Amino acid sequence: MKQYVITPAAGKRLIGKAVAIHPAVKQALKSGTLVIIAGTTNGYAAEEILNSIGDTGDFDRRRFFRGITLAPSGPARGTGRIADQSGFPDDVVIVDGNRLQGKTIFDVADDLKEGDVILKGANAVDPVRGRAGILIGHPKGGTIAAALQAVTGRRVKLILPVGLEKRVNTDLNRIAETLNSPGGQGPRFWPVPGEVITELQAIYSLTGATAELVAAGGVGGAEGSVMLAVTGSPGEEESAGKLLEEIIEEALFVS
Repeated sequence: MKQYVITPAAGKRLIGKAVAIHPAVKQALKSGTLVIIAGTTNGYAAEEILNSIGDTGDFDRRRFFRGITLAPSGPARGTGRIADQSGFPDDVVIVDGNRLQGKTIFDVADDLKEGDVILKGANAVDPVRGRAGILIGHPKGGTIAAALQAVTGRRVKLILPVGLEKRVNTDLNRIAETLNSPGGQGPRFWPVPGEVITELQAIYSLTGATAELVAAGGVGGAEGSVMLAVTGSPGEEESAGKLLEEIIEEALFVS
């Protein structure tokens, strides 16, 4: 067993690598449609996936989001969560291995079918139950509302890449009841069905080793970090060590 401190940025890179080798994603790239909805974690997944198909053109993950959460003491003091779409590059839509420029989930949702895949980030994760929830700022439910029409109506697969820094220990339905109550302020909340991929699933899928969340937090750039204990066969632990040493110094996300 060895322990590793993983920053949120390193976790995003790790999750991105795992998503890129997911069997459903690889199949959709081969024959189908993959929609990567804009989000900071999905930006890393998009980089890994676009690199895998040889499309390393003009994609820039630094603006690949519709809304982000910033520190209350930062440049958007008092707002916490902001929506800044200046420079927004559209979602990443890949059909039969070829990226379509200038498209979003809203353009393609009605055409998605079984075998296609949607990647959508999340704002809260229950790692024990494998569930995730999304903050909602749009009065019609935003991108997840468009995605779920395809997921529940036509069995399109939904994958939810989300870092462990977003873990919660309250039932997601209870959170939704609180945040969606009449008279409340701030974003609403939507628990969604889908396959959750955190750093734990990422390490297993990439190396076969098992990771366990054992501690969290830090200062001096380690805020939001998680400490993972990784176990497995000697070969699995060696593979996990090489992988984590490769991503462990991933630069902090800067938009």
